[in-house]
Amino acid sequence: MGRDLDKERFTEAEYVRFGERLHEQLAVLRELLDTPGFGQGAATIGAELELFLIDGRGRPLPRNDQVREALDDPRVVLELGRYNIEVNLTPTPLAGRPFERLSGEVQETIIKVDDAVEGGGALPIGILPTLDAGDFTVGAMSDQNRYRAMSRGIRRLRLEPFLVKIEDLELSVEDVILESANTSWQVHLRTPPERFARLFNAAQLAIGPVLAACGNSPFFLGRQLWEETRIALMEEAVDDRDVQRRERRDGRVTFGSDWVHEGAYELFERYVRDYDPVVPDLAEGAEPYELPELRLHQGTIWQWNRPVYDPADGGHLRIELRALPAGPSCADMAANTAFLLGLTLSQAERDLTGYRFAQAYQNFYRAAMHGLDAKLSWPGRDGEFEAAELVLELLPEAREGLLGAGVTPSDADRALGVIGQRTRLRRTGAVWQREALARFGGDRGRLVRRYRELALSGTPVHLWR
Repeated sequence: MGRDLDKERFTEAEYVRFGERLHEQLAVLRELLDTPGFGQGAATIGAELELFLIDGRGRPLPRNDQVREALDDPRVVLELGRYNIEVNLTPTPLAGRPFERLSGEVQETIIKVDDAVEGGGALPIGILPTLDAGDFTVGAMSDQNRYRAMSRGIRRLRLEPFLVKIEDLELSVEDVILESANTSWQVHLRTPPERFARLFNAAQLAIGPVLAACGNSPFFLGRQLWEETRIALMEEAVDDRDVQRRERRDGRVTFGSDWVHEGAYELFERYVRDYDPVVPDLAEGAEPYELPELRLHQGTIWQWNRPVYDPADGGHLRIELRALPAGPSCADMAANTAFLLGLTLSQAERDLTGYRFAQAYQNFYRAAMHGLDAKLSWPGRDGEFEAAELVLELLPEAREGLLGAGVTPSDADRALGVIGQRTRLRRTGAVWQREALARFGGDRGRLVRRYRELALSGTPVHLWR
C-alpha cells in the first residue's frame, strides 16, 4: 500500500477479476516458496516510522503534502491523515551494530522532518494527546487515491456506521479516518522460508512482554485509556465486519487465532480465503514473480505480526512486526527493536505449537491494557508473573538471541540496557505522559510541546523529566 493508485473507484467486474488473480498468484507463491534456494541471504532488518506533524500549540497540523515536498526525500511518504507522515528507514544487516545504525538514522530523520515543518514540528508518539473529535473529518484524509479507495472498499463491506468502543469511550464514525490517530514503529525481519513458521510463532509469543515495556499511547480524545490504546483503536477503526461476520473470522487488524504450522503460505492463503478485497487495483505487465495483486491485498490485512513477500533480490520473505508504538526517542525505538528481535530469535529455537495459543493472545492484550503491571504467563513457567518481573528475566534470553545472530555484544547491551533501566524505574512513555499531564494541570498542548523537546534530544524516556 506504499504507492498511490490511478483511481479511487472500481467496478464489480474489477473486484471479480482481482479475486481471480489472487488465487492465481497464490499458486505462483507456493511454487516460489518450494523452489530450492528461494529467499536465502543474510538476515536484515528494516523499519517504518510514522510521525505526527504539529503546530506551535502542539495541535495536529494537516500539511503532510507540503512537508514531503519540502523534504524531497524518497524515504518519506504520506500516511492516511494529513497530519501523519512516514519515513522508511534503510535496511541494514542484523549482524554487527544494527541498533546503533538504526538509532542514528531515526534521530537524523526525525530532526529533518521536524525542521521542514514551518511553524511547528514533528514527533514520534503512539497517539497524539491533543487530537479532538473535529480532527477526524473526511477532509483530514491525505489527498491520495489509495486512501480514498481503501475507505470506499471497507465501507462497501460494512454499510452501517463504525461503532468504536474502548473502555468508557464510544464513538460512531462513518469512515476509516480514526486509523490516523495511531502512529507505529514497524520493524521488518528478513527470514528464509524454512525458518518462517518458527520465527513468526516466536514473534507472536515475544510481543506480549515486549509491548508491556513499550507503552506510549495512554490518551485518546482527552480520556486516559489503555497503556497502548493504539492497539484497541486500530482494531476498531478499520474493522470491516458486520455483526454476522464477527462470529466467522478475525477482523482486518488482529493478533490472530492460532500458531502457524507450515509456513508463510498458510497465512497468505488464509488472507485470500477469509478477507474480501477492498482495493481491487489490477496491475498490467507485471512479471509473474512480482505477485502485485496478492501483495496489494496482503497490505490491507493488518495483523499485528504479518508476512511480507518482496520481489526484490529475486524474491524473499519478511516478518513485519507492527505492534510497537512510535517513540518516545530514537534510543527507545532502537531498544524496543533489540528486545523484540532478540526475544523472537531466542524463542524460535523451540517448537511453540504445543503451548496454548490463547495464552500468547491473552498476554498481548493484557500488556496493551496494563503495561508493566500486566499479569503474563510464559512457556515452561507455572502461573502468572507481573510483566515487569518477566521482562527483566527475559532480557538475558533476548541477549543470547542477538549474539547468536551476530550482533556485537556492546550494541546488544547498550540497547537492552535501556529496556532494563526503563523497566526497573517503571518509566515508559505512557507513564511519563500521565505524570506530565498531571504536572501541567491537564494542559495537553504543553504536554505535547515538552514531549517534542525531549524526543528531539534523543534521550531515552526513563531519563525524561
